[in-house]
Amino acid sequence: MSEAAHRGRRRILTGITALAAIGGTMPSWAAAAALLPTPAQTSGPFYPLTLPLDSDNDLVRVAGQAASASGTVAHVAGHVLDLNGRPVPGARVEIWQCDANGRYHDPRDDNPAPEDADFQGYGQTLSAADGGYRFRTIRPVPYPGRTAHIHFKISGQGLDGLVTQLYVAGEPRNASDGILNDIDVTARERVIVSFLPAPEIETNALKAAFDIVLGNAG
Repeated sequence: MSEAAHRGRRRILTGITALAAIGGTMPSWAAAAALLPTPAQTSGPFYPLTLPLDSDNDLVRVAGQAASASGTVAHVAGHVLDLNGRPVPGARVEIWQCDANGRYHDPRDDNPAPEDADFQGYGQTLSAADGGYRFRTIRPVPYPGRTAHIHFKISGQGLDGLVTQLYVAGEPRNASDGILNDIDVTARERVIVSFLPAPEIETNALKAAFDIVLGNAG
């Protein structure tokens, strides 16, 4: 199958799985479609040394904190799939990112920007029976030397694991980000997603659909 054909099928499946992630149903034919793997990326220097006590899939509210995180709320959802489009249930999905000030909650980050104590910074969840996962976080922002992104790590029994990054479509710094542009141009679109208004989910929030295709599952 040509790369163009793969891209077309990928766009169709992304729309289908995004619908399923917010309560719709994935049609039976989608499970039989061949996909291309999500490109691997570096984990970067700021994977947490110690996981926070609150490490659920809502990064906007921290247990014990009265206020919500600064930034624009974003609901990021999708499915963990194998190369045949079949769901991978029970996969551990982790994310981490800087706060709205461009600072990671990590002692190794020397960015002088103030730390947003109301942002969790890290979260995790397990993929459901249909491979679905979701996070409530903030739209990622750039930090010194990098374009806006969210780190993802997928692991689980029988999986070799995958570390990758999600990028924001239309972000000006994408064109100069060395890590993003190290991905082959034909595969780059698999990690760049649109953040769209989501008034049906939450007032003034955004949504993004990001399916993660593992090359070693199943």
